[in-house]
Amino acid sequence: MPARSLYFTGDGAVEVREREIPDPDEGEVRVRAERSAVSPGTELLVYRGEVPTGMAADATIDALSGGFEFPLRYGYAVVGRVTATGPSVDSAWEDRRVFGFNPHESHFCAPVSDVLAVPEDCSAAAATFLPNVETAVNFLHDGAPRLGERAAVFGQGVVGLLTTALLADCPLDRLVTVDRHAARRERSLELGADAALDPDGHDFGGEGDPGERIRERLGRADEEAAGADLTYELSGCPDALDSAIAATGYDGRVVVGSWYGTKPAELDLGGRFHRSRVSVESSQVSTIDPELRGRWSKDRRLAVAWDRLHEVDPERFLTHEFDVGEAGRAYELLDENPADALGVTFRY
Repeated sequence: MPARSLYFTGDGAVEVREREIPDPDEGEVRVRAERSAVSPGTELLVYRGEVPTGMAADATIDALSGGFEFPLRYGYAVVGRVTATGPSVDSAWEDRRVFGFNPHESHFCAPVSDVLAVPEDCSAAAATFLPNVETAVNFLHDGAPRLGERAAVFGQGVVGLLTTALLADCPLDRLVTVDRHAARRERSLELGADAALDPDGHDFGGEGDPGERIRERLGRADEEAAGADLTYELSGCPDALDSAIAATGYDGRVVVGSWYGTKPAELDLGGRFHRSRVSVESSQVSTIDPELRGRWSKDRRLAVAWDRLHEVDPERFLTHEFDVGEAGRAYELLDENPADALGVTFRY
């Protein structure tokens, strides 16, 4: 059977192309994929053609060093078995289950230094969530939650839920989440959130802007410490950033983990924000906060992510699994029915 690779070929279009199974070069291993996870936020931007084409897909990952021009291969969470080793590679790697930051495809070759051995007690499906867990770890490093603080998380997709789970382990005063899908709000409450609000005001969350409703839940508007001390915007919706800023109190911090691609974000900065001293900071997992680089490396952060993956068990967020040949159906589901889909993986 030939190798199969998933290509994004145009706005709303994907196809699986066949090619010869590659042979590993010097220092490489060949991996036969078992599962790969879809990153709904980034991959839906690619699928919809909402990504700036002039930038690299990910300059820190060799397999994604190209741009976003169609057609392109994308994805960064593949788990499989090593089926061959190249010259100078220890044969002990053969038949080991490994993780690779690689696009969706059935077979690929990568430098042995770029793959990660999957713990024996971790399933292939669970291991595909490693990048999501690492991202959540990075968000906590960048947000630096403090004892007794009030935190809010906008967006309860997989990364948002993982961030909520990690925050729930912190000694916070209150933790509030926001998501328009009821099933996701219920999951965030199960993970330890104190309240989960509907941004559209269709349930117990009440009516009005969710940012202002969070301020009400976290203290009266005229109190000195009203609002959230720390707010995460992880929804992928540009409009949510304005609400996240509104939810944040004086001298608070807003961490923006969403990538909006080509979608513009319109902000109302003429009101409370003007005198609030609220800081708005981007957070992206490909880099580490400069203040932490003296003691933290990507390897150390990945080790923490493996530990948290085992504790949080993100495989419970898996709602759909498709053969890679049915990838078109998977992206249609995520694009058109996000309330029904959360974690989606491909099998090979």
